[in-house]
Amino acid sequence: MELTRRSMLAAIGAGGAAALTGCGTGTGSVSAGSADGPAEGEITLLTPIYEGSNGKTLLEKEILGGFRKKYPDVKVNVDYTTYTQLNEKITTGLAGGLLPDVLMMGVGWIPPFASKNAIAELPERLASAHQYEERVLDPSRYEGKLYALPVVLDTRIVVYRKDHFAEAGIKKTPATWAELRAVAKQLTTGDRVGFDPFSIELRQCWETFLFANGGQLFSADGKKALFTGDRGVEALQFFKDLIADGSADYAKKTDVGAPSNVQTGKASMMMTSSALWVQVAQQNPELIEGDKLGSFVLANRRPAMLQGGTLVTQSARSKHPAAARALVEYLATPESILGAAKQRGSVPGLRDLDDTGYVKENQFVDLSLQNLEHAVSEGGTAAWMEIREKIKPTLEPAIVGGQSAKDAIAELGRLAEAAIGRM
Repeated sequence: MELTRRSMLAAIGAGGAAALTGCGTGTGSVSAGSADGPAEGEITLLTPIYEGSNGKTLLEKEILGGFRKKYPDVKVNVDYTTYTQLNEKITTGLAGGLLPDVLMMGVGWIPPFASKNAIAELPERLASAHQYEERVLDPSRYEGKLYALPVVLDTRIVVYRKDHFAEAGIKKTPATWAELRAVAKQLTTGDRVGFDPFSIELRQCWETFLFANGGQLFSADGKKALFTGDRGVEALQFFKDLIADGSADYAKKTDVGAPSNVQTGKASMMMTSSALWVQVAQQNPELIEGDKLGSFVLANRRPAMLQGGTLVTQSARSKHPAAARALVEYLATPESILGAAKQRGSVPGLRDLDDTGYVKENQFVDLSLQNLEHAVSEGGTAAWMEIREKIKPTLEPAIVGGQSAKDAIAELGRLAEAAIGRM
């Protein structure tokens, strides 16, 4: 039978991943058998980061070069992918019983794969090996147990044009949605929108607004969707209100890597990633040199900064668990993390690196580290891999069409509860 991507996702949601890999059923944790033995053998690393030739050089020459010196009996083969293709590669590996030894995956991904015993529990001592904020470690846990270590964070913040604010006589950044809407209206002129919330992934944008509105995605046990009430509806309705005002336009969102709307001056404010600083430094350094960019954390009922990022974990069925464990630990050292953060413009997830020149020079990263107490992660249910792919297509009709925010959120809630029910 042909295994399509949809059928594999359904298999994971329904518990089929365990059967496909021979991991058994149930949600008990799996610790790699002889992970404390000698680190030796040939292993594979699957990664969606270290993009491009510079990233490949960083990983293979610098980071893995240091790893080889420390562990000369381990050979690491690297399988590069993108976040768009990562889930498919992992589910394909599960279906074929050929899961890589070490995997890098996103925030929210640990519960789905840990619940099916696809990844191995890590020793708790690793949680205190470096100065982690507990909320940075939270996405690495499932049912209180450690399954991954954070490598880099990618926060979602608001970046604005200081020169546009000055020209309009606006002296402070918005502290509530009412203020944000008013400022966006004031800054909209000609073909310039006051606010661009849409150039990041719609799922992540809506989640950030949900969190800032005091809402949650799921219950603590991950078995109930909590976004279906007023908090989630209001977050989606706010986008519709901005569009109705003419101060936001879904059709004007920019592609990843292209000059953003704040760079070109086509938007005065935008939701974006902390990584934008590096892009601006490469494409429009005059904006940094002229101090024309500022940033702030979105707030309404509370300040909230979506915390995404990349975690490193270990396959539960690695034939060389000691080598795999050694690589997991090495990729999460301060030196490895700093290199990855610099290359991507990401936030290093360690307090050990707060005072580095990289953090102090990158104002968006600095802001993110100063506001980690307001960071909230997506995910939180073992059904996340199925639910996450349905958020954008379910909410988009309320933004580009005539569907009400209430109906779109209700439909997403039904889809989420059905996915959770299949676990």
